[in-house]
Amino acid sequence: MNPQVEIIEKFYNAFQQKDWKTMQSCYHDDVCFNDPAFQNLSGNQAKAMWHMLAINARDFSLQFRDAKTEGNHGSCYWEATYTFSKTGRVVVNKIHASFEFKDGLISKHTDHFDFWKWTQMALGAPGTLLGWSSFLQNKVRKTAMGSLNKFMHENGYH
Repeated sequence: MNPQVEIIEKFYNAFQQKDWKTMQSCYHDDVCFNDPAFQNLSGNQAKAMWHMLAINARDFSLQFRDAKTEGNHGSCYWEATYTFSKTGRVVVNKIHASFEFKDGLISKHTDHFDFWKWTQMALGAPGTLLGWSSFLQNKVRKTAMGSLNKFMHENGYH
């Protein structure tokens, strides 16, 4: 099997088990991560995000498929089901991931999903009414980054 496909599969197999240490081992030290909620995370920020998400995941399940690579680029589809801790609402997030590789590890990871649909599931009526707006999306981003910064401080990330 292609070693880059193996890294993608190792990452998501570990995520299924909430094994954040193995997930982190799939990332290059200079990794860059982006998704609609967490933007422009680099290095330890990206690694800490997966640590935070894995240990806080409630009622969590994950499936992934179609891991493939060409050259230094790769992609896969994954779907996470979980209870959003701030509201207790169930979220089924359908995500298309793209990757770049360096030194045999993931150096860039970008997750694409419908942020408005996510806000509808996670926040209920406010997400349905305002989830499309930059106001609410920026508020979600700010809250997510605040949680990550607090988590990093409390867990010794630099």
